[in-house]
Amino acid sequence: MKRALIPDSLLPIYDKVAAGERISEADALALYQSRDLHALGAMANLARERKNGNRATYILNRYINYSNVCILSCQFCAFRAKKRDAHAFEFGIEEIVANVREALGHGITEIHMVGGLHPSLKAEWYLELLRSMKALDPDLHLKCFSAIEILHLSERVFKKPLRETLEILREAGLGSLTGGGAEIFDAGVRDQLCRGKESTEEWLGVHRTWHQMGGRSTCTMLFGHIETLAQRVEHLRRLRELQDETGGFTGFVPFAFTPEKTELSHIREAGGLEQLRNVAVARVYLDNIDHITGYWISMGLPLAQVSLQFGVDDLHGTIMEEKVFHMAGAQTPQEQTVAAMERVIREAGRDPVQRDTYYAPVER
Repeated sequence: MKRALIPDSLLPIYDKVAAGERISEADALALYQSRDLHALGAMANLARERKNGNRATYILNRYINYSNVCILSCQFCAFRAKKRDAHAFEFGIEEIVANVREALGHGITEIHMVGGLHPSLKAEWYLELLRSMKALDPDLHLKCFSAIEILHLSERVFKKPLRETLEILREAGLGSLTGGGAEIFDAGVRDQLCRGKESTEEWLGVHRTWHQMGGRSTCTMLFGHIETLAQRVEHLRRLRELQDETGGFTGFVPFAFTPEKTELSHIREAGGLEQLRNVAVARVYLDNIDHITGYWISMGLPLAQVSLQFGVDDLHGTIMEEKVFHMAGAQTPQEQTVAAMERVIREAGRDPVQRDTYYAPVER
């Protein structure tokens, strides 16, 4: 019996999970502080199986970073560049559309697109880009822009209110928002990591507005840098509260910080056990978010496979040419095949299912 394997200190939390009851922030902190990874995995898998049965999903998608030119200078970011920097890049619409056309030939159903806060691209450029990609295939889902990009577009590019900007973008083809930029919500942490970036309230406000418009998005956490365990719990609390309010998050995608090529290269990278602990606690605590992703770009595919035993039910996508983590020093591949994704899912004892952006099964 699983309960017999749970230490006495965690039994009250386990009983809540087994009964389908919501755990508290104090419970979540106790789980983070526990060294019993097997107990965490047992609880997370109870929650996972209740929501998703034995299936584990992946999506055929392509990543596009249209430019890394950015007006910000976040300490944790090795992606951003100023226009004259040697590693700066900026793709034209024709080149991006050609890449999307090629990816469609491989069966992708989603474009995942983010970039820096570009100082000079005009409103019409963004609209033409969205329209041009959508014109290739009306069924192609455009999951584009993080909350800080949306604020940048609203305040500096379109110079229109947030909701009106989102409506214009949706009319041009925007399907959903990415979850990037959440980092850790604690104001002190944000001040040290990404001063000048959007505040916690601004990040939540963009997603709240989008959800109120009927849109969906993912949510994220960047962990393993200067944050405390209590600050991770607070981050999860804010996400759970917004999800209670709007129901607009489709899934939660935690990333371990990759410090190698950033200004925080002295920080020790989160190890495999810490990454498994983090996804397990998230699965138990975020009872109103249906899906937890093991992001193989950050974790590596072997650890992402193990995470399927710790509450994870999704391995994200085939991706094709990820730049943000790799420019920070990630050594993982930049693409996975369908065969590789399905193999690791089956080896973990799960049933592989190709999904769309909203986690619905896709007939192959």
